[in-house]
Amino acid sequence: MRKILISATAILLTATCSYADIQAPPGSTYTSSRKLGRGLSNIVFGITEIPEQIVRKTNSYGRKAGYTYGLVDGTSRTFRRIGYGFYEVFTFNCPTFHGTFKQPYMKCGADNRIEMNVHDGLSEFPPELGADSYYGHVRAQKF
Repeated sequence: MRKILISATAILLTATCSYADIQAPPGSTYTSSRKLGRGLSNIVFGITEIPEQIVRKTNSYGRKAGYTYGLVDGTSRTFRRIGYGFYEVFTFNCPTFHGTFKQPYMKCGADNRIEMNVHDGLSEFPPELGADSYYGHVRAQKF
C-alpha cells in the first residue's frame, strides 16, 4: 500500500509539473537597470548618429545628400536620442511605457508587432561605429 501511495504521489507531481508554464513573460528582459543603461548609452553615445546617418544617406542618395541631408538628419536624431536618454535616466525606476520598462520610441508595424522603423524610429541602443567583421577567418598566418 505504501509503494502504491508513493508511486501515485510521484505520478501526480510529475503530471502537475509538466503542465506548469515555465516561459518568461515578454517584458521580463526589460528591467529598470536595462532602462538606466539604455538612457546612459543614449546620452554618452548619441552623437554617433551623425556619422551613421551621413554614411547611410550617402549610400542611399549620394555624397551630396549624405553630407547635407545626412548631417541634418543625424543631428536631429542625436538630439532626440539624448533627450530620450535624459528622460530614461530620470525615470529609470518607474515603468513609464504602458506599465513596462520598454523604450518609448519604437514604431509599431502593420501587423501590430513592435519593430524598429529604420527611417523614422530609433533603435534601442545607439549605433556602433567601425568595421564589422562577419567572417570567422583572418588573413594572418600561423607558424
